[in-house]
Amino acid sequence: MTPEGYDALVPPDMAAKAEAVGAKKAAMNGMALFVLAVLAGAFISLGAVFATTVGAGTGDLPFGVVRLLMGLAFSLGLVMVIVGGAELFTGNTLIVMAWAGGKARTADVLRNWAIVYFGNFAGSFCTAALVYAAGQYQLGGGAVGTAALAIAHGKASVEFLPAVASGVLCNALVCLAVWMCFAARSTVDRVVAIVPPIAAFVAAGFEHCVANMYFFPVALFVKGGAPEFFWTAIGRRADDYPRLTWERFLVGNLLPVTLGNLIGGSVLVGATYWFVYLRGKS
Repeated sequence: MTPEGYDALVPPDMAAKAEAVGAKKAAMNGMALFVLAVLAGAFISLGAVFATTVGAGTGDLPFGVVRLLMGLAFSLGLVMVIVGGAELFTGNTLIVMAWAGGKARTADVLRNWAIVYFGNFAGSFCTAALVYAAGQYQLGGGAVGTAALAIAHGKASVEFLPAVASGVLCNALVCLAVWMCFAARSTVDRVVAIVPPIAAFVAAGFEHCVANMYFFPVALFVKGGAPEFFWTAIGRRADDYPRLTWERFLVGNLLPVTLGNLIGGSVLVGATYWFVYLRGKS
């Protein structure tokens, strides 16, 4: 028999916990919220660094195997966010559960999202700058930089509506990972709950706005500033990536992906579980 208080929480209790956590997040001090958001952006970026490195120079492996390995590596980011304690915009879309139950005001939810979003951007952008300055893209004879350029250029080629849909699917999986963590009683529980959904969204190629806050800047830094010997080593030129621009990043990708992430997390996961387990209890 499992000792009382040790077994994982069941969904109705998970919903109550998610609502309480959402209310606390909505009321959090703005400065602390921003610092934790910067950390989350850095953590997700480190997962992206890991995934890019793992996926570099793996042309001999089947496509699906490479994507799986990248997904497993990228999971590091959300593990650090959840276990280490940080504020991630995509996960915070679940605050709608507290809002729907009257435990958080609309203004507080929007304030949380705005602070966390820009904090995530700051953390991701600064991490991308540090990774570029470290010359990490030159590893493997330029294979890591080639992978970074290919990832960002591929994302830049996704049109607006597909990017929205991909963002919806991505954050449904991310928020399901966060949701399942509400059942956890230990760090091991949390890690086990996080890895499969995160590996799935990366393997499937879905779009995550905070991850893209790293993937695009680091590739744009490489495109605009990598030395000539790097391009010679990889046998390519900066002109080979015409769609990789700051405008395409901010307007063509980040905007639709953010919209999709909001829908996927707040509606498909947060509102759905609130409707099933909390409706009529507030």
